[in-house]
Amino acid sequence: MADHRQSIRTAATALGFDVCRFASAAEPWSAGERLAHFVEAGRHGEMGWMETTLKRRSHPTAMWADARSAVVLGMNYGPEHDPLPEMADASAGYISVYARGDDYHEVIKGRLKTLAGQIAARTGEAVKVFVDTAPLMEKPLAQRAGLGWQGKHTNLLSRTHGNWLFLGVILSAAEMEPDAPEGEHCGTCTACMDACPTNAFPAPFQLDARRCLSYLTIEFAGAWPEEFRTATGSRIYGCDDCLAVCPWNKFAAEAREGRVKARDALVSPRLSDLAALDDAAFRVLFSKSPVKRIGRDRFVRNVLYAIGNSGDEGLLASAQALVDDPSPVVADAARWAAARLTAA
Repeated sequence: MADHRQSIRTAATALGFDVCRFASAAEPWSAGERLAHFVEAGRHGEMGWMETTLKRRSHPTAMWADARSAVVLGMNYGPEHDPLPEMADASAGYISVYARGDDYHEVIKGRLKTLAGQIAARTGEAVKVFVDTAPLMEKPLAQRAGLGWQGKHTNLLSRTHGNWLFLGVILSAAEMEPDAPEGEHCGTCTACMDACPTNAFPAPFQLDARRCLSYLTIEFAGAWPEEFRTATGSRIYGCDDCLAVCPWNKFAAEAREGRVKARDALVSPRLSDLAALDDAAFRVLFSKSPVKRIGRDRFVRNVLYAIGNSGDEGLLASAQALVDDPSPVVADAARWAAARLTAA
């Protein structure tokens, strides 16, 4: 069996990937069983697609029977500095580090397709490309390939890149020698769990998405329960608390790919400006951004919760201007925010 791994790694580096490792896509694993327990417990919340795709998601070969090997790629998106101190400015919104640049799906997908074409040409076998948009469990594959391990916060954690890695996977029908898997290196540390503002981790290595601010700000469409509205602080898209506090980030470096670096407009944007966005202005501001996919109404809902938490009476007018918004979820959030600021 010809060993194509070094040439694939070289090509991956040339395409801008920071890590390239190999895993078996056909061997048994326990990740599917863990996911089934997660869904059975209802911890996936309104993400119904996790339930409908559960069988295909349970193992790579359940989705593609010919899969034999996985080429797992990582692209570093490390920030310039610890982002959490930005939340000290309660009149500015906090957008998760991963969403401050161009949509990583678009940044990575074309490069994956290029690399996949080269792999197919070298091996003579079929390939398929995945960037978090199909029922494939990338994080367990990444751990199996040795990129890192799923920490107590359930995200992938790397000894060389900390918490800041975008993942892409190429499945191949070719047999390729796997790299050694990565073990778990969290030890007794619980910094990620302790930092969670909504207690979304019922136990180490377990997540209840229904309590997670990333889920609530992005996936959840309705009005939030009161406890989460107040807990979100100024977080308006995603949450980095469990990622940013991890001690392994001391080994992380700033992203070298320009397209995933933060845009100035998306670092501490003023809540008053964001509350005034109509649909057209929202689309312009978040062009090519992952934020765009949640739409103006859900985003402005998040902004209004942050306004209600700001304690800034100067933002009262921004909330009052939206109490009769055509979107019921926006109007509800505006009334809540106005009442909070008035009471304060």
